[in-house]
Amino acid sequence: MSLPIVPIKYCEHIKGKKPSEIAPAMLRKLSTGGQMHHCAARAFEAMVAKAKADGVVIKPTSAGDTFRSIDQQLKGFLQRYSETDTGTGKTRTYKGKKWFLKPGNAPLAAPEDDPNKCSRHMLGIAVDIANANGKILEWMKNNIAAFGFSWEVVPEEPWHIRWVDSTPSQAVLDYEATLAPKA
Repeated sequence: MSLPIVPIKYCEHIKGKKPSEIAPAMLRKLSTGGQMHHCAARAFEAMVAKAKADGVVIKPTSAGDTFRSIDQQLKGFLQRYSETDTGTGKTRTYKGKKWFLKPGNAPLAAPEDDPNKCSRHMLGIAVDIANANGKILEWMKNNIAAFGFSWEVVPEEPWHIRWVDSTPSQAVLDYEATLAPKA
């Protein structure tokens, strides 16, 4: 299955920002758990509603697979990687050193405070989708682009998507038009 990778067009709120500059006020809690940058969260909630209407459950694998702070990313990185060769053949470079993925672990980006090198989770625009295979993956393939999402690492991580629009898509605006006005 071919999954498209679209370049990111950052919204004005995060364009050029480092992960350390993503303030709590820029994040929004998701109905499915976790949090994302408020622009990405709008798109994610609209996508979740469309999936539900289609009989598909779209949700993060865990709250930790939405926004991650630098500390959270570092903790996850140190749990999954070792400075000693583990024989997996999968490596990352962090602070000028080669780190080796431990057997049985999924890859994770190094906790870089650089918008060009960091995990998109650290900017609040990425989410890992639970059970992204079969019916769910097929739904994603046919629908996520309409909500401004794209894959980043395929075929290795079909569950990992990130918001790539700089403004809300028409599908997001259409969904928001159905919501009750906020008081």
